[in-house]
Amino acid sequence: MKLLLTSGGITNTSIRDALVDLLGKPVAESSALCVPTAQWGHPNCGPVSVRGFASGAPPWGGMTSMEWKSLGLLELTALPTIGPERWVPWVREADVLLVDGGDATYLCHWMRESGLADLLPSLPDTVWVGVSAGSMVMTPRIGDDFVNWPSAPDDRTLGVVDFSIFPHLDVFPTNTLAEAERWATGLGHPAYVLDDQSAIKVSDGTVEVVSEGQWRLLSPPPGP
Repeated sequence: MKLLLTSGGITNTSIRDALVDLLGKPVAESSALCVPTAQWGHPNCGPVSVRGFASGAPPWGGMTSMEWKSLGLLELTALPTIGPERWVPWVREADVLLVDGGDATYLCHWMRESGLADLLPSLPDTVWVGVSAGSMVMTPRIGDDFVNWPSAPDDRTLGVVDFSIFPHLDVFPTNTLAEAERWATGLGHPAYVLDDQSAIKVSDGTVEVVSEGQWRLLSPPPGP
């Protein structure tokens, strides 16, 4: 699977160009499924924001309002009740999964429960575009600061990549570089700090930062 791990979505030309490069064709020739599931796990999200993301309404719907050939909605919490024979073909036929933010541990739980996590290794040409928690779920850990789902056992997520992500740099009062540096000290592996004009492109094992804003790579402190 190819990854475009964003903080705020497709917010500028550079990130859009990275998406088109991963797709290997124009957006208008590509089919997409949007995944709002992570929102249900976060106390600040709910029906209005989920509708905004899925419908393309501002300020949440920047990715779903793009000129996709087709756009559908994939709700992971429903998948265990309908059987893989129905939903797996939907995912295999999609060129891109647009995965919204919310709580990454909740998203991780439902990716595993639904079977989507197990399906991902068999989708080498599919592009995963994450926003915030939709990006963080692909990392090994998100740090306790970002766990908002009360039933989360810990801060671990899927570990598809070997780095963590601190999103929304300077977007919220608590999302400062100083807070990111404190957050990163307990992770034990590298971490990227991204503002909403920045993203990480991962393809064929190559990791590339795409940015028209501010970002920082934080390395873990040296061992004893």
